[in-house]
Amino acid sequence: MMSSSIGSRAQKMSLPMSTQKGLLEVPSPTEKDWSTDGEEDYVFKDPDWELDSLPQPYRMINKLLNLLIDRSWEVIEERNAVREAELSRIQPTIYPPVLESKLNKMAHCMAICQDYVFIGGAKGFSIYNLYNAKRIYVWEKLKVDVTSIWATEMGSEILVAPVDEMGIVRLFYFHKDDLFLIRAINEVDDTSKQTTCVKMEISQGGDFAAFLLQGAGDIWLDVYKLPKECWLREVEHPQLALNPKKKGRQPQLNIPDPMTSGDIKFSLPVHIMKIKPPKPVTGTTFKSPLEVFAKIADCYGLGSGQNHFIKDSQWEQQAAIFNATYKKYLDGEWEEEPLSSATFHFLLPSCITAMPTEGKSPAGVACALGIHWTGCHNFFLYSLNRTLKDKVDPEGVWPCAAPIAVSQLSYSGSYLVLACEDGVLTLWDLAEDASLHLVTAKGTQGPAISVLVERPVKHLDEAICTVAPVPALPGMVLTFSRNGSVQLLDVAKPQVVCAFALPGVHRPALPWEPLFVVSLHHPYFLLRGDPPGEKEFADNASDIQTSVFYFHFDAYPLLTNISRDCTMSSADLMDGVAVPQVLPLEKRCEDFLQKRFQKLGNKVNEQEHWTRLHRYSLLLQRESARK
Repeated sequence: MMSSSIGSRAQKMSLPMSTQKGLLEVPSPTEKDWSTDGEEDYVFKDPDWELDSLPQPYRMINKLLNLLIDRSWEVIEERNAVREAELSRIQPTIYPPVLESKLNKMAHCMAICQDYVFIGGAKGFSIYNLYNAKRIYVWEKLKVDVTSIWATEMGSEILVAPVDEMGIVRLFYFHKDDLFLIRAINEVDDTSKQTTCVKMEISQGGDFAAFLLQGAGDIWLDVYKLPKECWLREVEHPQLALNPKKKGRQPQLNIPDPMTSGDIKFSLPVHIMKIKPPKPVTGTTFKSPLEVFAKIADCYGLGSGQNHFIKDSQWEQQAAIFNATYKKYLDGEWEEEPLSSATFHFLLPSCITAMPTEGKSPAGVACALGIHWTGCHNFFLYSLNRTLKDKVDPEGVWPCAAPIAVSQLSYSGSYLVLACEDGVLTLWDLAEDASLHLVTAKGTQGPAISVLVERPVKHLDEAICTVAPVPALPGMVLTFSRNGSVQLLDVAKPQVVCAFALPGVHRPALPWEPLFVVSLHHPYFLLRGDPPGEKEFADNASDIQTSVFYFHFDAYPLLTNISRDCTMSSADLMDGVAVPQVLPLEKRCEDFLQKRFQKLGNKVNEQEHWTRLHRYSLLLQRESARK
């Protein structure tokens, strides 16, 4: 067996025929003797070429390693570029808070009025001093948390309006460090009939209040007139408001109990108006344009679209054309339209919010309510000089070319901006000569607006999530970014003046939803510090201890002389050169009256002109009926 195997192995190891014939030929050293066979197909090979000929899975492993190395190198280069950019960027001066107020429960909302801070949280709200963060009053008698809170100045008193998780809004009267409950606006005994307060607004001075209520699939706006003079008299002279059934008891005002308010019986707010969303525009029932014109009693309310001469067939034809034109965009699934909502503002007297002559309002008191509904093109104006028995029709309508998406009124009530869905901003000057400013926000046209802060492309966490103006520092706004940074921006230059930061323990979690409040009259703003691990204990967030940090602009060196370096100087404020919203109220009223007297002689009486047109339309209608 061994011999046979050795013999077969010898046969396999036999030399090739070329080596058996003779010695190995050595080529000549000259190029002429070189062989030219396969010279065209010869390619110089890289020494690393042998790696590509590796069997699987080694070739796949090699490619993955190369890809991992390339991507890692790209990340290293990007981080290096960011680091170099950060080193080259001029970092603003960062200031810490001047005061920390530790709370034993989570703060859900905040408000500042006069020298007090109102913080809503679990089962009620608390009142603190603005300057030393000392707690003055605690009211915690609810079974649910307070989600939002309003505080409005009413002379030397304050009207407080918290809204709880059930959507119930209550009115409190804060007088000389005593708190009194006036009433709950929408609380009922039958929970099945309970309505929810979606939004609320209180006029400057606390003369009127409006509450957007929702319930039973319907939504409406209730407007109240607040008897603040009666409240002050009832608090200062409680014996005049004692319950006649309890004359023997003495009012215990030294121990204020908001639920009972001692024995004081407060006058209730007067319900003056209930506004519902406008009805959908349908086909007309009029037979002639003269009937439409005669239906309108006066010029107020023109533009609402309710009284028109468009037939049902015309609406159907327009809908058919629209569906045929945009069929490819309408083939998708239709989502259920959400319940309509409203945005509303209390407007002071001006030349463009003039109401009927029999409804003059005192100076500084709101005279009209402006409102626009979701998906509506019109901004409606309602007079506040009415009772609940009066017919609820708008005294004025401002039609827009596109649905109004959002609106905002300046703190002083001097400017009103309407932003429509087509990208057009309309700015109304309510305090001066009723001038109208139009700003378009389209990138394809010329620069109609200036960009203050560019949107980040790579680092999206630096994007601004909230902006808040600082009334105490004219021309300045606070910007809050998603990464937790807070900066003070001068909009005129524009440049960042300084930045503010919370202590390291209270660094916000991403994405950040800041809870803050800016004082209207004091150089303060308050910011809640999110406690560590807040997201982990979200189910029991009401019992989490948190802190509210106080930032005082005058306490920082760069902002000490901000009135001198600010966009609007003190000299401009005294000379009236500055914008109206930063002028004192007396100065604004004086300028307004002077300009009104100058234009009074040239103004045409619109009401008389409309009356003549109305009489002429009735005359034409009678003549047509005779024919």
